[in-house]
Amino acid sequence: MLLHDTALIYGRYLRQSLRSRFALLFGVLMPLLYLLFFGPLLTDLPLGGEGSSWQVLVPGLLLQLGLFGASFAGFSIIIEQSQGVVERMRVTPVSRLALLLGRVLRDATVFVFQAVLLVLAALVMGLRAPLPGVLIGFAFVGLLTVSLASLSYALAMKVRTPQEFGPAINAMTMPMMLLSGLMLPMTLGPTWLDVLSHFVPFRYLVDAVRDAYVGSYATTPMLYGVLVAIAFAALAVTVGTRVFRTAGA
Repeated sequence: MLLHDTALIYGRYLRQSLRSRFALLFGVLMPLLYLLFFGPLLTDLPLGGEGSSWQVLVPGLLLQLGLFGASFAGFSIIIEQSQGVVERMRVTPVSRLALLLGRVLRDATVFVFQAVLLVLAALVMGLRAPLPGVLIGFAFVGLLTVSLASLSYALAMKVRTPQEFGPAINAMTMPMMLLSGLMLPMTLGPTWLDVLSHFVPFRYLVDAVRDAYVGSYATTPMLYGVLVAIAFAALAVTVGTRVFRTAGA
């Protein structure tokens, strides 16, 4: 029943996304602008580590796509609450876990699709990366989306207005972006900033994807990235499911 209910909810929300093709393409616009206008500035600069500047920038842009897109996914719950959709779902026998999984899997599908578009554009710009590394990057985008979308939906169930939700999300995402080394490796900064960034779990995902893009798979950053991504996803889904059950979703 869980699989059936999840597939039902997933299909419902995926059809909504497919009907809004403009939103699908617009979601990848910001990382694409970074790629087009920021990427060429890094060409031939000594960024540290292995690989080209594109192999440093593109992994960060992929995870930036998941970070900001999934973090704001909860806005849809707030809209559904105002329209009475959530109230109608409360009286159905559908599993509360399925109500969450269907939504976050839809989000993961959308953002992985957008990640594919971003990588294709990066290949035109000059990115060269092994196919297994690129696929690993997509997997990390999917896991990150599941994690952050789960927490975003959980938070949205606790607040009532976009005016409360938006500032709370910004307060969480901005430090994650600045301290994770999305744009440039944190090793380029002062020692104290590099040390501080290790307390941000998001950094381990960035380092892992950058290793994958240069063909380094059996590395310590890759191991840490996989462990952090899986643990974060499990924790986020658990928290999200508990909120959906107690709130009646």
